[in-house]
Amino acid sequence: MLRHYYISDDLDDLEVIERELEIKGLTTPQLHVLSENDAEVEKHHLNAIEPVLKKDVVHSTELGAVVGIVASLILLSITYFMGWHTTEAGWLPFIFLSVVLLGFCTWEGGLIGIQIPNYQFKRFQKLLANGYHVFFVDVAPEQEKILSDVVERHPRLKVAGTGEATPSWVIRGQEKFQNVMKTTP
Repeated sequence: MLRHYYISDDLDDLEVIERELEIKGLTTPQLHVLSENDAEVEKHHLNAIEPVLKKDVVHSTELGAVVGIVASLILLSITYFMGWHTTEAGWLPFIFLSVVLLGFCTWEGGLIGIQIPNYQFKRFQKLLANGYHVFFVDVAPEQEKILSDVVERHPRLKVAGTGEATPSWVIRGQEKFQNVMKTTP
C-alpha cells in the first residue's frame, strides 16, 4: 500500500471527496484528515487522526525499545565477559537489571514521543498552523486509478506527496472491527 498526501483549506470539499472515495470502494480506515481544528473535522464527519497518533509516541516508543534491547545486551555481555555471573548471585540480578533497563528505555522513548509531532507529519506543521488540513489516503495498487479519478475532479486539493502507508492487515482489521461494531446491538 502507498499513502498519498493532499493539502486543502476546505473541509466541505474534503467531506465530498471522502464520500466519493467510499462510494468507489475505499473504506474509512484508508481515509484520514490531519488538522489543528479537530472540532470542525468532527462536524464534517471526517475520519480525523487520533490525538495520540498526531504525536510520535508509537515511533519513539519503538526506538526506545530498540535502545533498551541494545543496552540490555551490552549489560549481559559485560556480565558474561567479566565473569560476574559466576558469583553466588548468578545471572538473576543482571537479568533483572536488563529487564528494568529495557523497560526504562522504552518508557523514556514514549515520554519523548509525547512531546514531538509524529515523524510522518512533521513536514506539514507549518501548513497546519496556517489553517490548512492534510488529507491522506492509503491505497492498494489496484485502487490508484480510483483515487486519481476522484482527485482530478477537485482542483482545490493540492498534491503533497506520498509516504509510508498503514499495513494492509491493520486496515483490514480496522474494517472488520467497524463491521462488528455496526452489527452489535
